[in-house]
This record gives sequence, C-alpha cells and structure tokens, in this order.
Amino acid sequence: MIRLAVAIALLTALAGCANKPTAPPPGAAQPDRFLFDRGNESLKEEEWVNARTYFQQVVDNYPQSPVRPDAKLGMGDAYLGEGNTESLVLAANEFREFLTFYPTSPRADYAQYKLAMSHFRQMRAAERDQTETMAALKEFDVFFQRYPNSAIMPEVKQNWRIARDRLSESSFRVGLTYYRQGWDGGAIPRFREVLRDDPGYSGRDGVYFYLAESLARTKQTPEAVPYYQRILDEFDQSEYLEDARERIQALKTQ
Repeated sequence: MIRLAVAIALLTALAGCANKPTAPPPGAAQPDRFLFDRGNESLKEEEWVNARTYFQQVVDNYPQSPVRPDAKLGMGDAYLGEGNTESLVLAANEFREFLTFYPTSPRADYAQYKLAMSHFRQMRAAERDQTETMAALKEFDVFFQRYPNSAIMPEVKQNWRIARDRLSESSFRVGLTYYRQGWDGGAIPRFREVLRDDPGYSGRDGVYFYLAESLARTKQTPEAVPYYQRILDEFDQSEYLEDARERIQALKTQ
C-alpha cells in the first residue's frame, strides 16, 4: 500500500504538468462516449497522461455508462504504456480493481492478462531478485485456470514462457556457480530442480550439459551419458552439441 501511495503521488504531480484535455462540449448527446473516444485517441498517440484524464472522467462521473468498464481498462493500459516503476504499480491496481468490480465482464481475461503483464514488465535480469517474475507467473496461472478458452491464449502463453524461462535461468545460474566452484554436491540438485520444475525450459541444453558434467566429475558416468544424449536428441542447434558428442564417445570408451 505504501508503494501504491507513493506511485499515486508521483504520477499526480506529473499529471499536473501536462496539458489538461477539454471537458465534453456543452450539450453533447453522449459526453461519456466523447470522453472515452478521446481517451482512446490519446492512448493510440501514447499521450498517457491525457488518456488517463479522459478515462478518469468517465470512471468518476458516469457510473452507469456502458463504456465505464472499458474506461477502467483504458486507465490500466495508459499506466502500463507509460512503463515506469510507479505507473506499473498503478497499472496493476487498475486491473485488480477491474476484476473486483467486473468479474464477469467479457474482458475479464484481458484484465487478468494485463495484471500479469504489469509484473512482467518489472522483471529483473536472471542474476537479480525474481520477486516480480514470480508475481507475473502467479497471475499467468490464474489466467490459465479461469480463462482456458480465451482468444488471447497464444499471446499469454508466449509471455508466460518468457517469464518461466527467466525464473529457470535464475536457478540454472545458481547451479552453474556451484559447478564452477567445484561444488558438485550443490550443483547437481539445483540442475535437477530446474528440469523437474520446468521441463520445457528453453535453455535446458545447458542444464543437461552441466548436470552431465557434474555427474561425470563425481564418477556417476551411467547417469551422465543420457543427459549428454538428450542434447543430441532434442536440439538441432546448441553450443553444447559438439562437446556432448565428444563426451559420449570418451565416456563410452572408458
């Protein structure tokens, strides 16, 4: 909550520096629609503050408007588009509120996806803290459970894989550090954990290779060979292909 309050304060200050969009013209037949359309135009132009100002007027002043739910999503999209740390926190808040107020909306799947993306956009490099990556994966899992037939499923799966790869890469790097330090007793279980938790990890060829190396180095040759072989079986292109072939031949000769 403290983080959210700080984000609101910062972005409110920034909004004060922007040009305020005009209100609906006097006598407009559909002032809510006027504001909503202007908000979408600003969104397309990446005028984030203006877009939010238009959408906020719809949300605040027209509670019965049929476009109010979409205006709420527009608020989230504008924060997400702005993309800084504070706006991403506020984007997540907008999408959560949408799901609370409109849980049966036809666009609830979109809101859940964008909630996941508000964390996805805050993911850090694999060698750094993965709190936001885990938060994104949690929200992606909610999407998969609630909206299995969503039309946006392919896009969601694509970004889920990116996030899952990031988390697996983080664990792999820990194992690799143990391996390079010569501590195979720490490396082996870490590599096995990556393969167990994420068998589809895009970088699993590296996991296979260094797991096999650790096993071979600890005289567990019968267990090492199948992991070298999996590199050859599952990857047409890999930086570990030639080394895996050489290791298999050498171990078989031994």
